[in-house]
Amino acid sequence: MSIVPPINPTIAAMPGSIYSGLTQRLAQFDGETYPLHVGDTFMAPLPAAQMEAQREADHPGLHRYTPPQGLPALVDGLTGSLRGKGLAIERSGVLVTAGATAGLAAVMGALLVPGDQVMILAPFWPLIRGHVRCFGGVAVEVPFYDRVQSIQDALSALDAHFSGRTKALYVSSPSNPTGRVLPGDWLQAIAEWAQAKGIWLLSDETYEHYVYEGEHVHLARFAPERTITAFSFSKAYGMAGNRVGYLAGPDSVIAEIQKVSTHTYYCAPRAGQAAALVALEHGAGWIAHARGQYEQAGRRVAGVLGLPAPQGSTFLFLNLEGRLDARGVNGFLSELVEHGVLMAPGPSFGQDYAQWVRLCFSSVTPDQAERAAGIVKACLG
Repeated sequence: MSIVPPINPTIAAMPGSIYSGLTQRLAQFDGETYPLHVGDTFMAPLPAAQMEAQREADHPGLHRYTPPQGLPALVDGLTGSLRGKGLAIERSGVLVTAGATAGLAAVMGALLVPGDQVMILAPFWPLIRGHVRCFGGVAVEVPFYDRVQSIQDALSALDAHFSGRTKALYVSSPSNPTGRVLPGDWLQAIAEWAQAKGIWLLSDETYEHYVYEGEHVHLARFAPERTITAFSFSKAYGMAGNRVGYLAGPDSVIAEIQKVSTHTYYCAPRAGQAAALVALEHGAGWIAHARGQYEQAGRRVAGVLGLPAPQGSTFLFLNLEGRLDARGVNGFLSELVEHGVLMAPGPSFGQDYAQWVRLCFSSVTPDQAERAAGIVKACLG
């Protein structure tokens, strides 16, 4: 009998389904469904930025590769856009990626050696933990968004989880999944802490355009020499399936990250990049309309559930401690599916969140989101 060699045990231990294993049951539901488990939008992209609008006559060679850095016109446009936001960025400090997901994975590939630790402010976007593990790193979860209430609290939490093996700190603002927006003075304090510790800052600013309370502040303003920022056309312009995002950071580290991206996916899809360029140039009105829709949905859902309205992003994170029966959170989510509602389980967002669930209020219309919230409330009794 032939012997089959084992696969990487780290990968074998990772879950195959990040958000929920109940999606097939939802598809079988007879009635209106509310897929609130994944971050998506009910809105179609700007018509001129939809894939069917990208024609070979306008973009010769849509089936071909682009340079690994990205479509030159898109790289130029992004460089100008970032400078317009007050970021001192060079063209060589921009990298178009196959979504922010692939971009952040490439960051880990460039920065980490086995055993390096990455501090992740929790609760967090679930895939970031897997990125760290895939490249031999150790994900150090820092309970943060649901409990830290002052700058001093924030710095104390960071100090408590820092070690001599810490290589980077991952920050998300607006936060996925909590919707919390970190103020500028907090970000400045975090940046100064990272400078003193000599580590990288990984700033996930996927939801930069969707702030409803306060303002979005770029972390790179305070420590540009060590900050790598991830952005997303998927969330900004409602084109998740096109797989286009981008990174911005110091030239020297972006060059190393591009080595990883080149050796994994080579380049983001050319047609997706063509659509992204249209969105970048003409999508400001679309974003403004989407922001209004999402803010309305978030406030209505939060009102039904008796929660504070989200400060930003497209999510609410619900603490169900004391409101679950012996079945726990998975039993509750299973019950919700029987009513056409699917949400994401808290443990996907951090080990301390076994009794939490995440709800995406932008994946259906505001009216549908409010109806779904009513179902959640009824199931909670």
